[in-house]
Amino acid sequence: MSLLGVGFALLAGMAYGVSDFVGGVASRRTSPWPVTLLSAVGGLVGAVGLGLWRPGDPTAVDLGWGLAAGLGGGLGVAYLYRGMAAGRLGVVGPVSAVGAALLPVAVGFALGERPPLLAWCGIVLALPGVWLVAQEPGETKLAEGLRDGLLSGAGFGILFIGLGQVPESAGFWPIATSQTGTLVAAVGLGLAYAAPLRPTHRVHAWGLVAGALGTVAMLGYTLAVQTGLLTLAAVMVAALYPAFTVLLARLVLREHVWRAQWVGLGISAVAVTLVTVA
Repeated sequence: MSLLGVGFALLAGMAYGVSDFVGGVASRRTSPWPVTLLSAVGGLVGAVGLGLWRPGDPTAVDLGWGLAAGLGGGLGVAYLYRGMAAGRLGVVGPVSAVGAALLPVAVGFALGERPPLLAWCGIVLALPGVWLVAQEPGETKLAEGLRDGLLSGAGFGILFIGLGQVPESAGFWPIATSQTGTLVAAVGLGLAYAAPLRPTHRVHAWGLVAGALGTVAMLGYTLAVQTGLLTLAAVMVAALYPAFTVLLARLVLREHVWRAQWVGLGISAVAVTLVTVA
């Protein structure tokens, strides 16, 4: 993977990690649904700005891929925040991150992508690394957390696959249609669960920040996959963003980092290095 692609993937992983941290903390303090809604709104505003800055020449298919990616992203964010709000990060986090990596790898392989052997070693290492990074000992609500994690991982996997189909010539309007899909998914899921969507607390406003960071992450990921392979870009981002979330929790909230998480951070670092030099 080129150094430019690695830089974009690093940007995406960092932005996703900070976004998950901000949105997750806000969801734990109040309710995940208004945070999810405002996250979608904040992301859409930022994405429209990107589209105006570099409109490109997108086709209907490009915009359709962006919309599909956004619907998946909305699903991923909603179930991730719901799991975090209920204190099931120890299950939701690892399952979501591994699912977000596995789906694009499978699709990339089916589309004919064949990364070098060294990169495959990094992909294989990244999966247990991501799992360990997001672990929290003492998790008790396994079944419910597993469901949220599977749904969240599937959503983020669809997001990565959809954005991976957008060519450079399409500009950034597909990112805007993606954020439109995220907003539709957030509203639809909230209504389906009869959840309160209206923001009523100042903490909910942090969802706007999380959404803006999510748009930065989408931009970084889109540029990364345009300069490399879907398989490698998705694995790098999936390996990086839980690590940033865990490190922020340690630095800002003074949360304890367990031994398994430190091991996972080390494994993820090796995995990213292997993908980088491949």
